[in-house]
Amino acid sequence: MSGGQATDTTQAVEVLNPQGAGAVLILCEHASNHIPARYENLGLAPEVQTSHAAWDPGARAVGALMSAALDAPMVASCVSRLVYDCNRPPEAPSAMPERSEKYDIPGNRDLSRAAVDERVATVYRPFCAKVTEVIHARKSAGLPTALVTIHSFTPVYFGVHRTVEIGVLHDDDSRLADAMLANAPLLPHRRIERNEPYGPADGVTHSLRIHGQANGLANVMIEVRNDLLRKAQDEQAIADELLALLQPALDAIPAEGVARA
Repeated sequence: MSGGQATDTTQAVEVLNPQGAGAVLILCEHASNHIPARYENLGLAPEVQTSHAAWDPGARAVGALMSAALDAPMVASCVSRLVYDCNRPPEAPSAMPERSEKYDIPGNRDLSRAAVDERVATVYRPFCAKVTEVIHARKSAGLPTALVTIHSFTPVYFGVHRTVEIGVLHDDDSRLADAMLANAPLLPHRRIERNEPYGPADGVTHSLRIHGQANGLANVMIEVRNDLLRKAQDEQAIADELLALLQPALDAIPAEGVARA
């Protein structure tokens, strides 16, 4: 799988293809497993720091491939979701979890108000600000925009094997998800499901709501089972499959569905 470390370990967020003029903005909130030195590895063993608990393996690579294919900007977090999960609001316990599946996170235990505020200010707010900046720039340029967030998930969770391979997730606005799911027969070899392995009730649609719905943008969250993303050629194959679902879906949405950001 592609590594999760950011090139510049001092930055909280990166933008790929910032001048992209395609009709999509891609987000990757769990792109990196990097834990800044000030957090002392959160007290985690090395194997936990590289596990799915710390990031979404393969998600950044798939997002970058789709960014290039769609001429779309991509905003990605450069910090592990165990430090702060940029797909969660500050008040959510899962934003800085004390436990993630089978792993205890010692560095997140009994955080002071000041410690919480520091992570919100240095990880979450910069990510949100960059997304807002890109959306506003696209609005000023008159570019139509749909919001697509890219994630991966573990094939075994709490001992349960997951059969779904690609999840197409949405909150109240299902326009883009509906159009993508209508294209699922194009990939007969894949098990593609709606709001699986997570859904709105699990709190995973935060970015869709605050960056997509709040701005009137058609939006969708894509989840890929990470055993399908072990090698670079796997990442390319999955990116191509997701594009096969997404590109005709964008064309199928009425003109008002892909908002001019």
